[in-house]
Amino acid sequence: MRHTHSPSQKIDCIKYLKNSQDEDNLSPTHANLVSNWLIRISLAIVLISHFTITQSLAEAVSHVTCGSVVKLANEAKTKVRLHSHDIKYGSGSGQQSVTGAENQDTNSYWTILGTKEQLCQRGTPIECGATVRMQHVQTRKYLHSHLFKSPLSSQQEVSAFGGDEESDTGDHWKVYCSTKYWQKANPVRLKHIDTGAWLSLSGNTYGRPIYGQFEVICARESDSNSNWKVVEGVYVQPLGSSTEDSATHDEL
Repeated sequence: MRHTHSPSQKIDCIKYLKNSQDEDNLSPTHANLVSNWLIRISLAIVLISHFTITQSLAEAVSHVTCGSVVKLANEAKTKVRLHSHDIKYGSGSGQQSVTGAENQDTNSYWTILGTKEQLCQRGTPIECGATVRMQHVQTRKYLHSHLFKSPLSSQQEVSAFGGDEESDTGDHWKVYCSTKYWQKANPVRLKHIDTGAWLSLSGNTYGRPIYGQFEVICARESDSNSNWKVVEGVYVQPLGSSTEDSATHDEL
């Protein structure tokens, strides 16, 4: 039997087909819009996260951190680094001498550590006001002071003393700076805990066998000779840093 459709049925059928085509055409567009927005949102999250991580790492790198190995330059004489070597004083304590030297060698490297009683975690920024020890890399002795007189100016002697298994409160130094943490870009002062004196240069220089090296002392009053700034070193970064070997290197 042959079926016939009324004109109204034909129109309804055409409308249905047209609407179906329109829906098919709109669906991909709508999906594309949603997909584009999701991509943009995801990208924004990634960028914000990257910025936050990068900013945190940049802040960490700008700080002097526990375990870092550094050279300290004196602000009054910028070419002079805090220095030691296996040469003992001929007077005073007779301990290993500490000087200021212009020669750029490995005897000017010091590792920044916490105290025996309050160790610091490697990579954590050193806070202003913290008590630290400075261990001489080459000889393993600690930056030290006591009430012996210095050889040239008869002020308070600074020496290198002890070792990995030997350290006392004469090795303790309080970090004085104007921000929350010890910043690489800013000078600091180091105050000897036991005696209340400041790590300084006296302005005097030695003759042989350490000709031309400067006398390092502890001074009762601080001045520009008491300001020290890190200038070269290996800076240990906080745990969780994505940088290779968790350290950044300045000139060595």
